[in-house]
Amino acid sequence: MKKIFAALMLVALLATAGIGFFALQLLPLPSTPFEFSLQTGSSLKSVAHQLESAQLLRQGTLFVWLGRMLGRSGKIKSGSYVLEQPVSMLELLDIISKGRVSQSQVSVIEGWTFKQFRAAVNENPDLRHSTLALSDAEILQRIGAAETQPEGLFFPDTYFFAAGSSDVLIFKRAYQTMQQKLQAAWLDRVAGLPLGNPYEALILASIVEKETGTPGDRSMIAGVFVNRLRKGMLLQTDPTVIYGMGEKFDGNIRKRDLLIDTPYNTYTRAGLTPTPIALPGAASLQAALHPARTDALYFVARGDGSSQFSSTLEAHNRAVNQYQK
Repeated sequence: MKKIFAALMLVALLATAGIGFFALQLLPLPSTPFEFSLQTGSSLKSVAHQLESAQLLRQGTLFVWLGRMLGRSGKIKSGSYVLEQPVSMLELLDIISKGRVSQSQVSVIEGWTFKQFRAAVNENPDLRHSTLALSDAEILQRIGAAETQPEGLFFPDTYFFAAGSSDVLIFKRAYQTMQQKLQAAWLDRVAGLPLGNPYEALILASIVEKETGTPGDRSMIAGVFVNRLRKGMLLQTDPTVIYGMGEKFDGNIRKRDLLIDTPYNTYTRAGLTPTPIALPGAASLQAALHPARTDALYFVARGDGSSQFSSTLEAHNRAVNQYQK
């Protein structure tokens, strides 16, 4: 009997030692940084299954056993987690049972340019800045983007992150979010738009974003631009000219500025601009791909944020005289 007991103890000790060995081994991250979220009420089994599917864990059963041995079964904290470097199963259990989600945030505003977005990221004290010396093109390469120009490619939103995360994380998440939003909007677009691909839709959405002063006018503004594209008319929109002026813009746009040809001057060049001119939000994506059905070809600001729409040049000129002269 004593021999059987001793044998069982030996097996138990060896099993414990085996679990301890694996518990201290570092788990290679499937990607860096590695992000995951846990829902309220998540069990050890569901967490193990989720992290196995994400290829962080290979021994999900062992993870569950370890958690139960350490009394962590009912202590899993919900929230968003970010791993910047490999951790062991023991450390992972410690992170999710103590809720180490130290959340900071950076807000990206609709209508910002990529330059403004990048400045906000650079100025955030809670981020680890890995891109300060990189060019815009190098940032795109770092996040796996196929494009070579960054304008318009990042979705404006508030992004939460663990303090000390790399700024690459923010660029990557904003880029991936825009890709998802744009593709979904493109697949749901109305038929017959004069747009050849999702990128052209993104360009139009960015112009709509910069021209919209009152949310209620957004789809009408998109409708005007779509009508002008269909008829082969120049878009003649000031925000594109301003974008093309770059640092030369001093806050005022003059008649002579409308005559200086740049790739972004829609008074001198037909069609859409070569790239977006800003970061459009969801409402502008929706408007560009679901424009109002209208015969309007012109609009002018009323001075209160809203616009007056006209179907003929004569009516438009009267509106200009009324609201701007």
